[in-house]
Amino acid sequence: MQEKKETIKITVAHVRGARGLLGWNLADLAQKSGISAITISKWENNKSRPTNKTREAIQRALEDAGIEFSNGGEPGVKRRRLPV
Repeated sequence: MQEKKETIKITVAHVRGARGLLGWNLADLAQKSGISAITISKWENNKSRPTNKTREAIQRALEDAGIEFSNGGEPGVKRRRLPV
């Protein structure tokens, strides 16, 4: 029986935590996700809400870099070991 992967809708706390674990600044995340640093900054500073497409691009970039997200009522972020 295959496990269902939980769908996580990332939050600002997820993004900030993931950037911290990776040592990425806004420019790094913008470059990796294809989303402008201004758009990410506005989200992180609660000046705008991202579209689903923007949120998914950011999540995909962070997951590709080795980040795992969890919710369970509280946002969680951890860095997994990437294959060498």
